[in-house]
Amino acid sequence: MPQPAEPPAVLAGPRKRSGRLAALVGATALAAALLGGGAGAAIVGLSGGSGTSSTTAASSATAQTVGNTTASGDVSTVAAKVVPSVVQVNVATGRGTAIGSGVILTSDGRILTNAHVVQGAQTVTVTTSDGKKYQAKVVGSDTKSDIAVLQAQGASGLTAATLGDSSKLAVGQQVIAIGSPGGLQNTVTTGIVSALNRPLSDVGGGDEQNSPFGRQASNVTSGPSYTAIQTDASINQGNSGGALVDSKGQVIGINSALYSPNSSAGSVGIGFAIPINDAKKIVDQIVNG
Repeated sequence: MPQPAEPPAVLAGPRKRSGRLAALVGATALAAALLGGGAGAAIVGLSGGSGTSSTTAASSATAQTVGNTTASGDVSTVAAKVVPSVVQVNVATGRGTAIGSGVILTSDGRILTNAHVVQGAQTVTVTTSDGKKYQAKVVGSDTKSDIAVLQAQGASGLTAATLGDSSKLAVGQQVIAIGSPGGLQNTVTTGIVSALNRPLSDVGGGDEQNSPFGRQASNVTSGPSYTAIQTDASINQGNSGGALVDSKGQVIGINSALYSPNSSAGSVGIGFAIPINDAKKIVDQIVNG
């Protein structure tokens, strides 16, 4: 993978400094002190790939599909199946608020998301695709794998996602990303698997002094360390914890990070997802000890 001309990839952390830097960031938007003006807002989030073949933006009010076919199926059909299994995750921390996504695992409200989405959470609210809101607690999280499990309180009858087998993925196959980029819930984008078994440490190296967030992807002691699915499906801040699915509507990855030549830029076609087989193992460890 070509090295950026400017300083290397970093994971989004608590502080943002000036300068145009290559950044690997998680997909949560953390707005600390957004009220009263945008200056001083920090971004802690995930963005990922551009170069998509189609995009569907859906909300409780409208739904629009553009170029709604994949090599083996209809994107709108897959979206109709999977969107009800993806939630928006709103987090309040001591520093502000954050927005991410999550995947419903059980009908009674067990939800899979990224650890960085709920880091430092004081309260967590999940919103289903039809607008229902639930308070949730963090059952547990693993920062190295960037996986966390939530439990929505008083939930029942939710639509659980169908989990696939990420070991059967092939480079070039069509995938669909679903989440809440920028807080736009039920957003659907398409792309392909660009690469498999991509270590995050391959995405640049780091100069902490010049890092806009002060936490480097290559430093395994301070950030997540996993081998990712690389995709060009468009993913932006707010997609973290959302679903990457195949043409059958099976979740094969959890969207978690992006590479960007500018720490404030959005999707440039290089996004990363945690393989669902790895995520399932961590969920089992969190839930069952």
